[in-house]
Order: sequence, then structure tokens, then C-alpha cells
Amino acid sequence: MTRLDVTEKIISTKVARGLRWADVAQQLGRSKEWTTALCLGQMTATEQQAQVLGEIFGLTDEEQRWLQVVPHKGSLSTTVPTDPLLYRWYEVVNVYGTTIKELIHEEFGDGIMSAIDFSMDIQREPNPQGDRVRVVLSGKFLPYKDY
Repeated sequence: MTRLDVTEKIISTKVARGLRWADVAQQLGRSKEWTTALCLGQMTATEQQAQVLGEIFGLTDEEQRWLQVVPHKGSLSTTVPTDPLLYRWYEVVNVYGTTIKELIHEEFGDGIMSAIDFSMDIQREPNPQGDRVRVVLSGKFLPYKDY
């Protein structure tokens, strides 16, 4: 058994039971964004969180232990994503990445935005010309240190 096997079981059970990530997150007491990342194999669960997910998805003790193993983060199957939605995010970074980098450096100085001390919020934004996807990313600024 691998973490990927557990992820596939979670997704299969979610579909079979008609669950929504927001509902799973509410039971877990976390955001839908973080909970989804956890269930898709990108975060590490505590023992208590693994037990809650075990109840929701019918996971064995071994499968719950796999949720507590630190994952290999950012593990897309290809260098350039081929899924259209993921590719559009890749496109956003390719087109606007240097702009984002330049503006962060201008505002904060030489450093990075953390994906560790980080939060995300995804919402539907009604629009008469077609609903929009609103994504807010918030990461702590970490300056490079002199030594």
C-alpha cells in the first residue's frame, strides 16, 4: 500500500457517497483548501485528523497511518501539467510570474513568499458575463539573510 492508494480510495469514496470537500473540511475543522490538499496527498494529518477522515472515508488503521506520513509535496505526474485547469495555472505563472516577482521584490525586498506559512481561499464570484473564480493566496514573506 502507498499514500497514492489512500488518495485514490478517498476520491473514490467521495464520488460514491456524493461528498463535497467543504463538508469534509467542516467535519475536520479546517479550511476546504487545506483539507482538499490533505486528502489529495499534499499535507500531513495529525492522528486525530486521520481518525476523522477514517470515519468519513472508511479508512483502515493502516490507511489512516499513511495520512500521517509526510508526503512528497508538489508531486504532479508531469513537468508541464496536461490537465487544462492545472495548465492554466502554469500559464499564469509563465505569463505573470516575473511581474509577481518584481512587484513582491519592490514592495518587500529580496526574498520569497512562503508556501509553508500560507493560506488560500477559493470562492465563486457571480458575474453577469459568466461567474468568475476568485483565488486569494496569502503567504508569509521570508527575506534572504546576509551572512
